[in-house]
Formats: sequence, C-alpha cells, structure tokens
Amino acid sequence: MAYVHRTIEENIIKTGKSFPCLVVYGPRQVGKSTTAEMLYGDSFRKVTLDNINDRALANQNPRAFLETYGWPLIIDEIQKAPGLLDEIKQKIDEQRLIWLKTGTERQLMYILTGSNQFELQQGISDSLAGRCGIINMASFSQAEKYNSAGTLFDPDIELLLKHERETPVKYRTRAEIFSDIFQGGMPDVVTGVSQRDVYYRSYVNTYIEKDVRKLITADNEMLFRNFLSIVALRTSQELHYEIIANNVGIDTRTCKRWISILETSGIICLMQPYMANISNRIIKAPKLYFMDSGLCAYLCRWPSAELLEQCAMNGAFFETYAVSELIKNLYAHNIDPKDVLYYYRDVDQKEIDLLFIKENSIYPIEIKTGSSPKNPTRNFSVLQKYHMPVKPGLILDTCDKIRPVNELAYTYPVYLLGM
Repeated sequence: MAYVHRTIEENIIKTGKSFPCLVVYGPRQVGKSTTAEMLYGDSFRKVTLDNINDRALANQNPRAFLETYGWPLIIDEIQKAPGLLDEIKQKIDEQRLIWLKTGTERQLMYILTGSNQFELQQGISDSLAGRCGIINMASFSQAEKYNSAGTLFDPDIELLLKHERETPVKYRTRAEIFSDIFQGGMPDVVTGVSQRDVYYRSYVNTYIEKDVRKLITADNEMLFRNFLSIVALRTSQELHYEIIANNVGIDTRTCKRWISILETSGIICLMQPYMANISNRIIKAPKLYFMDSGLCAYLCRWPSAELLEQCAMNGAFFETYAVSELIKNLYAHNIDPKDVLYYYRDVDQKEIDLLFIKENSIYPIEIKTGSSPKNPTRNFSVLQKYHMPVKPGLILDTCDKIRPVNELAYTYPVYLLGM
C-alpha cells in the first residue's frame, strides 16, 4: 500500500520552520503520526508512549527520557506522559538561549502527536504557549482520496471559474458522491486496509475505551454509545441540548459535556451563526456536523450507499459532506474555519446554509442534493442588513460544472471542492 500524500504537508513543513515544537491534533487514526514520520522520519527519531517501558520512563523521569532520546524527536501519544510537557518547555528554552548566543538558526526540535485532546490541550496551553505551532488534521478529503494537489478553496467566482478552466477534474455523479459519503475518509477504509463496517465498529469501541471512558462514569458507557448514535442522526441540524438529553435520558449539563468531548476530539464540529451584532432575532444555536460522513452513516446504521442516497436524511448527509470538505480544506491551509465559516437563520425561518466571510465581504452558500434546485437564492436578500458587500454566492450541488443560476449565484459542483 502506497503512502497517500496529504494536502496539509506543506502547512506542516512551513509551520515547522517557525517553531521549535509542532503539535498535531486530530481524531484517532486519521494519519497524524504516519504523516509526521513520512515528512521527518529520515532526520527525526520516533518514540511512541504506547510502549509501556517508554511511557514509564517518561512519567517517572521526564528529563532522563528526553536525554535518552535527544532531539529532533517525534513523540506519539504524548498525552500519556503529561509531565513531559514542562520538561520539553525547559529543553526548548535552554536551546533557544544557545541559539541566541551562537547566532545559530532555530530548528524544529519536537513533533508531538496525540489522539486524546482533552488531556493534551490544557497541558499544551499551560506549558508550551508561544513555543509550538498547532496543526489540526482530519480524515482524508476528497482531494486526497483522488490524488489531487488540493488547492485552497476561495469563494470568489472568478477564481473558481479560472481554476475550473485550468485544472480539469473528472466528474463524479450523485451516486458516486454518495458512495464517498458512505465510505468516509478514514485512511484504513479508503486504502482498503480495513473493511468499512468492521473498521467503524472497532473505531467506536477504541474511541470509547481509550478516549472517553476515563471522562465518563463506568455505568454511563452504554448511554454514551446511544448518545453517539442520536447525535449522528442530528448531523447538519441546529444543536439543542435539551432535545438530545431527553432522547438519551441524561440531564442537559451532561449532554453539554459530552458534546464538548465529541467536539474536542474532532468527531464533530459546531458551526456558529453569523451575528455581527445586528439583531437578537437571529437564532443563536450552533449547527452540528460530523467531521467524517462514513462514521456518521455507520452510527446511523445505514447499510449501503444506495439506501443512504434514497433516505430521508440524504440532504443532511450531503450537507455534512460539503461542510466537512470545506473544513478539511481550511485546516490543510492553516485557516481556522471558525474565522470564516458561519450559517444564517432567523426567527422568521429564513436560512442560508453557509456564509463565507472574506475580506469583510459575505459569500452566501446554499447546499442542495439535486442538480437544479428551485429558487435557491430566495433568502440572500436578508444579508443586506449587515451593510457589507454581498458577493455572488454559490449553490453546492451534484451538477457537472459551474453555471450561473441568476445574478446572485452560480451552481458549483461539490466534487470540485478543494480539488
């Protein structure tokens, strides 16, 4: 099996030149340590704290651990030895002083990867603030699955038309898109290393056993499994804690904590409404999306891509796929999605799926499963109240090429996202 190059590689290398330490966040099994090793394995040693002896040394004597392995060093599953972070900070500060005195160019000393972000994030912010670059990784994007170079998505229609002319991409039908949605982007599934259903069953078990169990009480494990499935059924919907809590049989406070667990571990993302201090008539609840559509479909118990395409949730899954592709693309190019992506909905039920904010302008985006949606721009006029330029919008759908809908928007094929 050949290594699949990741769009984020250039971002990792660039960030690594600016900091003495890199921290790569992301859900389990999305390729964090594999990518780090492919990029730096020839010049960095690697140690994983899954190894019981290395973990014991790192916890009992972190200084001796770092002296033993030296630097440059890749440390996998760093959250299993939180005491290492303070020692890494000290090593970095000592080396910085040496570089300063000798006029030597700064180097990348440590690459830290870990799956359990709850244990990792606080330690990183406390110990390594200002000393490390943060990289967020997700499962494969469609650009990576289809060996595309992976370009930064820009909603400007002139740039999109130019890219379409200059970079031909093979059309994928609606059925092929739903096959991708059903499969998901987990590397082992995409590359055929693992059978889909077997993989996701094992993935959920591993996630609960290694990441979640210590954060919830033992008698809540079955409730959490039920919670996962109920949240999956609500992908691309507004997040209402009370409704989910009642469906699961937990209190709202527990529901908020469990949602936070899913978000912090990269299983879901929350899309905030665009406010800009305009009106309290705007809905303030975020929208919830699963980051991997294959995992979401597995949790919803859809048995095939064909049934998923025909089911009542097909629109929700198509929207989940489009949004997650945009987020993966932004991650890969070192842009925080929360800085540019929002949604709009007000108490009059007027809704726009996405607002892409760029250079103080608004680019409205609607996401539709068909190839010729009816009147998709009907709510765009509500954006005038923001007194910001509203640029031509996009209708993401299963069409084959970019075409004008009217003076307000163009259809844009979802298979081109990030390609």
